[in-house]
Amino acid sequence: MDNWKLKEHPQLSRNNIVAVVVLDGWGEFKPDKYNCIHVADTPTMDSFKKSAPGRWRLLRAHGSAVGLPTEDDMGNSEVGHNALGAGRIFAQGAKLVDLALASGKIYQDEGFNYIKPSFETGTLHLIGLLSDGGVHSRLDQLQLLLKGASERGAKRIRLHILTDGRDVLDGSSVGFVETIEKDLAELRGKGVDAQIASGGGRMYVTMDRYENDWDVVKRGWDAQVLGEAPHKFKSAVEAVKKLREQPNANDQYLPPFVIVDENGKAVGPIVDGDAVVTFNFRADRMVMLAKALEYEDFDKFDRVRFPKIRYAGMLQYDGELKLPSHYLVSPPEIDRTSGEYLVHNGVRTFACSETVKFGHVTFFWNGNRSGYFDSNLEEYVEIPSDSGITFNVQPKMKALEIAERAKKAILSRRFHQVRVNLPNSDMVGHTGDIEATVVACKAADEAVKIIIDAIEKVGGIYLVTADHGNAEDMVKRNKSGEPLLKDGNIQVLTSHTLKPVRFLNCLLEMF
Repeated sequence: MDNWKLKEHPQLSRNNIVAVVVLDGWGEFKPDKYNCIHVADTPTMDSFKKSAPGRWRLLRAHGSAVGLPTEDDMGNSEVGHNALGAGRIFAQGAKLVDLALASGKIYQDEGFNYIKPSFETGTLHLIGLLSDGGVHSRLDQLQLLLKGASERGAKRIRLHILTDGRDVLDGSSVGFVETIEKDLAELRGKGVDAQIASGGGRMYVTMDRYENDWDVVKRGWDAQVLGEAPHKFKSAVEAVKKLREQPNANDQYLPPFVIVDENGKAVGPIVDGDAVVTFNFRADRMVMLAKALEYEDFDKFDRVRFPKIRYAGMLQYDGELKLPSHYLVSPPEIDRTSGEYLVHNGVRTFACSETVKFGHVTFFWNGNRSGYFDSNLEEYVEIPSDSGITFNVQPKMKALEIAERAKKAILSRRFHQVRVNLPNSDMVGHTGDIEATVVACKAADEAVKIIIDAIEKVGGIYLVTADHGNAEDMVKRNKSGEPLLKDGNIQVLTSHTLKPVRFLNCLLEMF
């Protein structure tokens, strides 16, 4: 398809100026004191709710709505801007891994080639959930990765398994271990030193999330890196069977164990020169381990030693933190984005944000593509973010500066589309500082007013939306929706949410 020509709108002139505002991390939720957007003084956004209900709708910004595998997958800024910029949904997560494995592209990309030098003299360690549940990982993907890595030079492989019982039936761990042990035996028959080195239940070992309990990650670290655990066995099948015999045993909560040789020595601790891959494709329960594996400056627990390794995730688990910095499967290749269409039709565009979100209104918006489509028709402005402080210290961030640059671009009448990202509610929300997040939301609302006032001056059109939720719910909740307490204190939520986002369009009442 080479036809880039866009049809003229029957009612709107192409000379209209359109402002697109992305309120990062601005979701919709019931009003309470932990909903920072509700608590904040946000007269601009509130006015649309009260006086112009016909101008806004709620949109899903998580799960399948943005190309993620399940409805339990929170949206994030990267997939959100991919979808906003392309106007289409592209496969993210598990589907990307499937395609990369099927085509062999996974072995050609930067991530695999980064870990490959360790194969010559070191060990390849694979850490993740041993399950076919398809929520965090899949057994068949692990089997293909084992096969592909061994065929491409991995001579010594150690598997660090986490048993499931949450996305699959409790007790199914034994069957999964037996299955993967057969695969490892086949590899050994081909001269590859491949075996399980450690394990434990997913909810007790390694797979914590949102920094709820670093002891969970430490238990995994001790087994996987130090080769130390309270339980030692000669085989993983024996380990899982024996541990399940304990009272109230459950796959999710099996204690950590290591596999030892005939001398009682752990068969596979992670050491200098090794390669490590975390093979879960879902991000939330891998981020904490990724920090421990990658960050030299780390204070969440005593790692005892920090091996010099080559580490890659199956995917990049946090695009804002660039974590991990290496990954086996790249983001989706997205073509025919809105930005590309606009330049093919001579439409001038202006994009602006501060450093922490500048890539989202440019790189991710343009389909994971760096640079301009046509520098004669596009202008990108990056406002430097504050450095050396956490975002709750200056919660207003650069919202007003971004808005003033957008205002200037609008009033210049040089551009037909002006798009911005206002990062406040997301970046300050991630700090867990509720008071600062309230201030952040107020600043973002003030910035929206500056932009809308400018658009109304030139008779233009405005679209205001968000890429995912965050600041609308800053507390962890039980199944009844009540705040969770720990030692009498609320448990602050610092992550994204599954809440819908607003889509506000001054033209919605017309159509």
